[in-house]
Amino acid sequence: MALVVLGCATEAGARGHRVVSVQDGRASYYSRAFNGRRTASGERYDPRAMTAAHQTLPFGTWVRVTRKGGPSVEVRINDRCGCGGGRIIDLSEAAARHLRMLEAGVVPVRLEVMAR
Repeated sequence: MALVVLGCATEAGARGHRVVSVQDGRASYYSRAFNGRRTASGERYDPRAMTAAHQTLPFGTWVRVTRKGGPSVEVRINDRCGCGGGRIIDLSEAAARHLRMLEAGVVPVRLEVMAR
């Protein structure tokens, strides 16, 4: 007897949202000099928060950032970046610490944009 299952598998994040798009590139992080400054969304930058800047994603979008061959973290987009040189996201210091990228500064990552 054979069992055939038809359907569509979706990957869910820690918040239970499904992945709607994926981007590969490089991540950097904010220096301490930005602490307390206003982000493009109007919030003040907090290096302890799990936030990030992206060129086009709407504010409030949750993104899973995975360091190639390493850990992942979920961050909320609250700022804009003028990313260049293959960089696709700027992370808060807390997110960068979680990804173990503080010494490297810039690392290869995969972004998974989570649906609300």
